[in-house]
Amino acid sequence: MFNYKGKVEAYIRDIINQGKGVFMGLIDPCKYCKEKTYKIAEFLKKGGADIILIGGSIGAEGEDLSAVAKKIKENLDIPLNIFPGNVGNLTKYTDSVYFMSLLNSSNPYWITQAPALGTYTIKKYNIEPLPTAYLVFEPGQTVGWVGEAKLIPINKPDIALSYALAAQYFGMRFIILESGSGAPSPIPTEIVSAIRKNTDLIIVIAGGVKTPQQAHKLIKAGANCIHIGTKLENGNNILNKIKAFGEAIHSV
Repeated sequence: MFNYKGKVEAYIRDIINQGKGVFMGLIDPCKYCKEKTYKIAEFLKKGGADIILIGGSIGAEGEDLSAVAKKIKENLDIPLNIFPGNVGNLTKYTDSVYFMSLLNSSNPYWITQAPALGTYTIKKYNIEPLPTAYLVFEPGQTVGWVGEAKLIPINKPDIALSYALAAQYFGMRFIILESGSGAPSPIPTEIVSAIRKNTDLIIVIAGGVKTPQQAHKLIKAGANCIHIGTKLENGNNILNKIKAFGEAIHSV
């Protein structure tokens, strides 16, 4: 009767069905001037990213976010997805949004209230919602503090799996395993494998992925999508870094 799966989710699933990982390039528009932010988006498109994400835990909202999103949508032929830190991250200049519930938050606001407050904007602008469980692991970084998360220990795959199963039973189709932007390492492959073997969720890895080799191992362990953000912000040769990540994520 109802089918809420839209074009972006179909696009993601098509890449997965080809036996490849999905490369998602994350941009935080509050970190740079609009020109540099858009330049990184151009590099992501040219370097092989499948989707551009816009978002951040603090400050990525309002006019700056909308201006960057609008320019990307008008000039680059690539899906644009919002990775929201709060309801203020929403903009009409996007294809989709992670419709997220931070399941291991100690504050109900991040579990149900923030998603509920964003629904009218999503409906008004016909933004595709991607139903997503969001889990924050140690060390958590900024998002763990902002989201008041009861951090999941990285040596406890059983705890992570219990949340993942709950997400699937709730009817969610995506799960983000987040260690925090700039974390020293990504989610362990043991956790990824446990969730892959026991659920049908699209597994997204966020935070701590510093090398193409790490990204490749995570995809081989069962992850479907990799966020790459902080690693692209530092140093030179951004385009070459993007190409290296793209090859590693796609080559599985």
